[in-house]
Amino acid sequence: MTELIDLEVGDHALVFAPEIGGGIASWTRSGVPVLRPLQPGALESRDPRGLGCFPLVPFSGRVAGRRFTWRGVTHELPALLNGHAIHGAGWQEPWRVADLDASSLSLVLDHIPGPLWPFAFRAEQYFVVSPEGLTVELEITNTDMQPAPAAFGLHPYFPRNPATSLQFEAAQVWLNPAHEEIPDHSEKVPAAWNHAAPRTPVEGIDNCFAGWTRPVRIAWPDRGLALSIAADPALAHLVVYIPPGRDFFAVEPVANLTDGLNRMQTGTEHGFTVLAPGATLRGSVSFLVESA
Repeated sequence: MTELIDLEVGDHALVFAPEIGGGIASWTRSGVPVLRPLQPGALESRDPRGLGCFPLVPFSGRVAGRRFTWRGVTHELPALLNGHAIHGAGWQEPWRVADLDASSLSLVLDHIPGPLWPFAFRAEQYFVVSPEGLTVELEITNTDMQPAPAAFGLHPYFPRNPATSLQFEAAQVWLNPAHEEIPDHSEKVPAAWNHAAPRTPVEGIDNCFAGWTRPVRIAWPDRGLALSIAADPALAHLVVYIPPGRDFFAVEPVANLTDGLNRMQTGTEHGFTVLAPGATLRGSVSFLVESA
């Protein structure tokens, strides 16, 4: 039986599933979903992709060929989604509750080197619920004996219908070659994908944006709800995923560029931090809810 933790503050009700990748199962305000509702069977199958949100640690996004080289050693990662290495280790491992009170929750993961990731680390998520919304503080500490690359992010899913609008600005977008899922160059955001003004989310985007202007704003005027997302500079990239014909989309504040592990030697803005043993990387994301 999966342990669930409920936090209710004001009109906000959040349900956490620590054992399923340290994820948030659901979040509603006055009964209206802020995150995509929990998907049928997700708890029974322990599938983090069926939750409302899960953490991305120690990297986000895909890794080309499921391999990367670090300090002269090539490491192979498992295929976790459609043949790709993706989203790090944290979403595949159970987290433990380190602290809990009426409005906050701290989850911790002590990762042991293995197939999911070859270096030891400790990760923490610290959730604070307020009448205004949710703040998530992210932390990763290198507990290995050698320096290691590290990054983090969050993967929230949001409900989508014809009335939903999305607004954000970014300087660049990383584009993928035809029929590929790993980016090879960046460009100015094309007009067809420009969400600087509120608009219906453009289907088919599954890309990493750089230089995003905070906050992102999502509005559901038919439900009287709007959400603003802001993040520390440590989370300098924004992955936007809008699958065609689905009733959800994702807007993911993340530290690293997709396949940034394989760009660390090229000088590209890859978004990874090299942590010495015992060093820590920190960042936070805020989700503020208001009436629309």
